[in-house]
Amino acid sequence: MVSKDQALGGLIFTVCVIVAIIYTLLLFWPGLFWNTDFMWQPQFWVIAIPVFIAFIAIMGIGTWIGWTMATTPPPKPIEEITSEIEEEEKEEKTETAEAKEEKTKREKKSKP
Repeated sequence: MVSKDQALGGLIFTVCVIVAIIYTLLLFWPGLFWNTDFMWQPQFWVIAIPVFIAFIAIMGIGTWIGWTMATTPPPKPIEEITSEIEEEEKEEKTETAEAKEEKTKREKKSKP
């Protein structure tokens, strides 16, 4: 079963990938959508390439965050964690008590 966080992560991942693809298509193949006369001027590419790199880097970070959220299992409920801690403490107490009993038995045996 997918948790709410995993579903949100999948959504973030998908949106970032789709937005990056659309942005790339619009930048490098704009003739599909509008007039491209201004794109053949070097001033356009001096601005467009750094902005493209920064935008794709941001989309890459968003994609990574989404993937991490989607593939990370949900955390255990607090009640389960606290019950595990209490069980471990009980086990440690019984082990300590058993160790003390063994120590006293050894001391009794070693005394003449």
